[in-house]
Amino acid sequence: MNIKIVFTLFALLLCHTIAFAQTIKPQYQEQVSALTEKPEIKKAFDYIREIDDETIADMITLTEIPAPSYHEEEKGKAFAEMLKAAGADSVWTDEVGNVIGLRKGTKREKTILVEGHLDTVFPFGTDVTVKQRGDTLFAPGIGDASRSIAMVVALLKTMTANDLKAEQDIWFAGTVGEEGLGDLYGVKHLFREGAHPLAAHIAIDGGGLEDIVNGGIGSLRYKVTFKGSGGHSYGAFGIGNPHNALSQAVVAFIPKADDFTKDGPKTTYSISVLGGGTSVNSIPYESWMLVDMRSESQENLKGINALFIKSMEEGLEKENQIIRRGKPLTVDIEKVGDRPSGLASPESPLIQQTMAIANFLTGKEPRLSSSSTNSNIAFSKGIPAVTIGRGGEGGGVHSLDEWWMNKDGYLGIQQALLLTLMQAGYK
Repeated sequence: MNIKIVFTLFALLLCHTIAFAQTIKPQYQEQVSALTEKPEIKKAFDYIREIDDETIADMITLTEIPAPSYHEEEKGKAFAEMLKAAGADSVWTDEVGNVIGLRKGTKREKTILVEGHLDTVFPFGTDVTVKQRGDTLFAPGIGDASRSIAMVVALLKTMTANDLKAEQDIWFAGTVGEEGLGDLYGVKHLFREGAHPLAAHIAIDGGGLEDIVNGGIGSLRYKVTFKGSGGHSYGAFGIGNPHNALSQAVVAFIPKADDFTKDGPKTTYSISVLGGGTSVNSIPYESWMLVDMRSESQENLKGINALFIKSMEEGLEKENQIIRRGKPLTVDIEKVGDRPSGLASPESPLIQQTMAIANFLTGKEPRLSSSSTNSNIAFSKGIPAVTIGRGGEGGGVHSLDEWWMNKDGYLGIQQALLLTLMQAGYK
């Protein structure tokens, strides 16, 4: 092999290691070791395994209740009953549909949020019946996120059954609107200005225990609609055509976006859905598209957003310049999604604790990454937050072939227990 190629591969490998290797400070490893040596924690770990069949049963029950975003009420009711049976001091549903169970702390100076989301990407009419083949469960939503909210219930059961009392209040929640155009409206409500202050946020919504999300990928989503009078393709020829304007807008945007995203923090764009028109012999009265733009950097997100808005105006102007009769076209640029970005430092206590726990339970090196989850909101506000995995093994997320297998699934709940207790002040 050419020596230059060898050196290049070595350099790439080194860069990859530097980018992803994380150092766990000894003090946090010692905290985890000390906590897991306590007799009551060992007993709680055993209890989590003892109720494994109950946790799976809860997961199946919750999966089989349809819950598209903005329609989580029925699943929320079932989840609320589970929290009550698990021993919550009180359970309530807030103004937007988040279901919350409180376990009171001994000091009650702060509140820690532990949650999974209730909604799924699947519309009503989807067959969500859970089917088992061998050791694997199949159903849309079985992992994302019925497993997560079943873990929240199991976590509360474990603390109640083993009388584990922390210093601070803990909210065990099922949140609404995490998926798609739900746009995180559930957690946005929890972290809104003037709301009950939350000192830390633990979201359960990922894969393996060692896969830790400490950054939020921000996103902006738009529905852009170009509008005109519409008419016969021959008889009304010369009026403005919304499809032409939309096409011109896309053509104006793509070269700018391509150049903007070549360097710096990863930033993406997608013209995702197109619609409009009534027949082949009609000039459409509207042409619309859904657009998704994402970045790990809030500044980059603002930058590509400015390019996008400018391009939409350019497309409208170009079509209006060539119309021969009739009124000018108009454009409606509707923001349908706005998820802020943010990052929790790998050196911060919550992330260090999460890495130390994952390493202790699995023996694997933890990996930090950014994603788009409920914790985006806390990240953006500088509130300690992390998204941890559901445990077990799964795949086919957001598809009709989604599956989950209970391979050491109890470890996910043990991780959540240790992290929750450390954040809530367990002595």
